[in-house]
Amino acid sequence: MSGVWVFKENGVIESSQGSSRRKVLVHLPSGKVVTSYSCLEQILTELGWERYYGGEPDFLRFHKHSSNDLISLPRDFSKFYSVHMYDIVIKNPNLFHVRDV
Repeated sequence: MSGVWVFKENGVIESSQGSSRRKVLVHLPSGKVVTSYSCLEQILTELGWERYYGGEPDFLRFHKHSSNDLISLPRDFSKFYSVHMYDIVIKNPNLFHVRDV
């Protein structure tokens, strides 16, 4: 586990995650910060991604006909974490960036 571990006198161990800073996904060509799935879906659609209906109902999925890539996101935007953001960055090179807030 990463982060800073604090050992207290009473034997309790606490973790202070070093990466606890909030992250945002930025669409580089427009400079827009992705603030909702509707915003993200609009950008992805313009890039040739389509909604993929199937699979688990707790996830939103997008795919591209020109590749085998699938982007899978939690339906609840408050659970849209950096791991999901980096998945989008990797599958859309030079178009998105993850930044600390």
